[in-house]
Amino acid sequence: MVGEDKDNLTKVKGKTKEGRALEVMNMSGEKISSLGKSRLGVLSSHLSPAVAMTSEKEAALAAVPSDSPTIFDKIINKEIPSTIVYEDDKVLAFRDISPQAPTHILIIPKVKDGLTGLSKAEERHCDILGRLLYTAKLVAKQEGLEDGFRIVINDGPSGCQSVYHIHVHLLGGRQMNWPPG
Repeated sequence: MVGEDKDNLTKVKGKTKEGRALEVMNMSGEKISSLGKSRLGVLSSHLSPAVAMTSEKEAALAAVPSDSPTIFDKIINKEIPSTIVYEDDKVLAFRDISPQAPTHILIIPKVKDGLTGLSKAEERHCDILGRLLYTAKLVAKQEGLEDGFRIVINDGPSGCQSVYHIHVHLLGGRQMNWPPG
């Protein structure tokens, strides 16, 4: 299976059973790498075909805050496959493609409304911020995380934010440690 992104920057050749790209090539047909096997690969393929990052920190430092559509907008629009675990009219929750715990789910608002990160929140965002946290509680229960879970919101380059569309990480299914990273 070969597919092209809407921006005509990359081609995807082959998919795993989970819908991840096996190879990503630029439009000249040159293999960029097997980027689709990790979140970094997916992020790299949407940032620039020439960029290949090796760590979450590098991805965060390379990400540029903007109100432009993000990879999450493509997931919301079903242009990029994801494993959706919860959806309503305001939020979407899906499994992280590079899980850091047995349960690792991202919860995003369907409408960004300028809320690229928590540091950009204004009083008008209180409803959606509350909805994100309440959805985390619902999804945690749905996932059987009765013993507890962790909520993470990365903000800005030093907070290791790599996608500038506010999102909540729901982590669980194992004992968490303190202090975190």
